[in-house]
Amino acid sequence: MEDTYIQNRTFDRNASLAKGEYENCVFNGCDFAGHSLSEFKFVDCNFNGCNFSLAKLSGTAFRDVQFKDCKMLGLRFDTCNAFGLAFSFEGCQLNHSSFYRMKIKKTVFKDSQLQETDFVEADLTSAVFDNCNLMHSVFDHTTLEKVDFRTSYNYAIDPEANRIKKARFSISNIAGLLGKYDIDIEK
Repeated sequence: MEDTYIQNRTFDRNASLAKGEYENCVFNGCDFAGHSLSEFKFVDCNFNGCNFSLAKLSGTAFRDVQFKDCKMLGLRFDTCNAFGLAFSFEGCQLNHSSFYRMKIKKTVFKDSQLQETDFVEADLTSAVFDNCNLMHSVFDHTTLEKVDFRTSYNYAIDPEANRIKKARFSISNIAGLLGKYDIDIEK
């Protein structure tokens, strides 16, 4: 049985999706929470105000996909299809999600919540974290070269356990780089 191929369609709220490939589609307010999207392919798609919390993403392909104002709690992005993987996030809740060992260079995270998110051993080269809350997110043996953290906050990054060459930070949040030293920094 062949998978479905759907192109140039808009799906709203209670849309039921057949397993297959979706190209140049828009999803508005769809609820995928707890559903399996395993082996689905999304190419040049936009997701607006959708709920993906605890959805299964094993083998899911996201190629040039934009997520805006989506609830994406506890997602295992590390189980996605790595081929051609490219996405961006704006205004999303990504708390408790995992990007473990992923190569997601140049990914943009804007105005998003990334609390307790796993970036262990990920390659985030040239990524942008624009106004993101990174409280208790884990960066360990993570490639953070040329990453822009200037407007983000609540991060704790150990420069000795991560590659941070040419990464950008603001002076107001520099304590996030020095936390392990238990020193007081005053303004």
